[in-house]
Amino acid sequence: MKKQGATLVDPADIETFGKFDDSELLVFLYELKADLNAYLARLTPGAPVRTLKDIIEFNERNRQKEMPYFGQDLFLKAEAKGPLTEKEYIDALQKNRQLARTEGIDALMDKHQLDAIVAPTGGPAWITDLVTGDHFGGGSSNAAAVAGYPNINVTAGFIFGLPVGISFFGRAWSEPTLIRLGYAFEQATKARQAPRFLPSVELPS
Repeated sequence: MKKQGATLVDPADIETFGKFDDSELLVFLYELKADLNAYLARLTPGAPVRTLKDIIEFNERNRQKEMPYFGQDLFLKAEAKGPLTEKEYIDALQKNRQLARTEGIDALMDKHQLDAIVAPTGGPAWITDLVTGDHFGGGSSNAAAVAGYPNINVTAGFIFGLPVGISFFGRAWSEPTLIRLGYAFEQATKARQAPRFLPSVELPS
């Protein structure tokens, strides 16, 4: 990016990062139920499921096929939530916007006069492990997601054949700038490879 003429500011950390994890999950649960129910309600008559509750019951009836390794904990927690008019939801949404927008992305961009924030999207992709669980190593996408701000991800490279991404995100309505930056990065690196459907993945020994 420096070779292409970009001025980088590093470090440039979002000071509220990690402080909205609980409210982020709370909003997710409420909106999962509300949005999924709204989507399912629009399905044609005779659809096998019309609500989140229907999906939960379907999964339970077909537990051996649908949930041989994992349960549906998040579905159950979401189903227990009320409508989007609940005070708990409204307060959590306001907290998210304050921490991720005003005191988060907006504050950081104002402080350093940034056009965009650039960070690894996450660690290398991982293989599903039924013994030791999830190997997610962290990422940068939840700040923009919680804020409701745009985030563009492009391929930065590959590790053991699995892609690693880089994210460009910023304040509200910054899509034109982010698209230009993401496209310039793609053209300068040519890191993207067409997806391949391999029978297996070779892992480091």
